[in-house]
Amino acid sequence: MKTLVLFTALNIAFLQPLKAQDFLYQESYEVLTEMLENPTKYSFKKAVFSVENAHSQGQLDPVYFNQKVRSLSALANQLYKSRTLKYEGKDKIAVSKYAALFSVLNDSIPIVDASGAIRMYQPFSYDFNDPFGHEDWNAMMVSKLLETRKGNCHSLPYLYKIIAEDLEVEAHLALAPNHIYIKHKSEQNGWYNTELTSGIFPIDAWLMASGYVHLDAIRNGVYMKALNNNETIALCLIDLAQAYQKQEVYDLDFVIKCADKALEYFPNYVNAMILKSEAKGKQIEGLLYGYRSDFSAVRSYPKTAALFHEIELEIAKIHQLGYRQMPEEMYLDWLTSLKKEQKKYTNKKITTFK
Repeated sequence: MKTLVLFTALNIAFLQPLKAQDFLYQESYEVLTEMLENPTKYSFKKAVFSVENAHSQGQLDPVYFNQKVRSLSALANQLYKSRTLKYEGKDKIAVSKYAALFSVLNDSIPIVDASGAIRMYQPFSYDFNDPFGHEDWNAMMVSKLLETRKGNCHSLPYLYKIIAEDLEVEAHLALAPNHIYIKHKSEQNGWYNTELTSGIFPIDAWLMASGYVHLDAIRNGVYMKALNNNETIALCLIDLAQAYQKQEVYDLDFVIKCADKALEYFPNYVNAMILKSEAKGKQIEGLLYGYRSDFSAVRSYPKTAALFHEIELEIAKIHQLGYRQMPEEMYLDWLTSLKKEQKKYTNKKITTFK
C-alpha cells in the first residue's frame, strides 16, 4: 500500500463531473464558443467579463464593469480630440487614438472637473505582487485592474484591447514567453510593439533578448505574431480553464475541452497544448490511484498507456514548435530590463505629440 502515499484524495476529485455551481464556467465556454463559430458575436470585452465573472461565481457587476471601461474610453477620446500627433499617414485617426489610449494607461493627465478645479489623473501601474496569479487568480483579471489600477502583463494588454475596441480601432494581442503585449500596424511605421507593463514601445530585439524566443517559435506563430480575433478568444478559453482549475475540485474533461476548442482556432497555441498535457497527466494519476499503482506502472494499463503516449506526442510537438520554458524569476528580470536599458530597446520611429 506504499504506492498510495504518492496520491491524495484530490487526485480522485479530479475525475468528478462538472458540478452545479460550475454552471457559470460552462456558460462562459458557450459564450466564447459562439464567438468563434459566429464572428458577428465577437466582443473581447464580453469574452473577458464572462471568464472573470465565472471565476468570481457571478459576483461581478456588468454595469459597473462597463461604466469603468466607458469612462476610460471617454478620456481617451477627449485626449484624441484635444491633441495633434506628429503623424501624417492616411491612418492618422487610428494612430492618434492609439496614442491617446497609451496615455490613458501610462501617463498622469491634468483633468478639469465640473467645478473648474484641476486634478491629476493617475495612470495604471505594474503589480509585482503575484504577477502570475499563483496565490490569487484575481491578480490576472481586468476587473481587479479597474478596481486597484494595478495589473500585470495579462490584465494591462487586455484592458488596452478592450478600450481600443470601444474606440473602434484595432489592437492585436501578441505573445512572448510568459508575456502578452500589443502589436499595431501603421502606414508610416509598419508593425510596432506597445508594452504596457513599462509604458514603452520596444523593438523586437528586446523580445529576443530574453533568450527564450526560439526562431522556430516565431516561424510557427507561437510568439511575436499579431493575433486575430479567433486566436484572441482562444486565449480567453485557456484563461477560463486556468481559472476553473483554481477550485479545490474540478473536472479535467472540462479543462481538456477548453484546450481542444482553443487549439481548433489557434493550432499552435502552446499554452493550450501544455494545459491539455498537464490535465492528461492528472488523469493518469487518478487512474493509477484507482489501480492502486504508482507511475512506474503507467504502461501496464491500456488507458494510462494510451494517455501517456498522447502526452509524449504532444510534448514532442511543443518542442518542435520552438517553445522553451522561461523561469519566472528570469522573466521578471527580463521585464525590468526594458526600463533599465530603455535607450537600447525603444523604437525611435514612433512619433510624439506636437
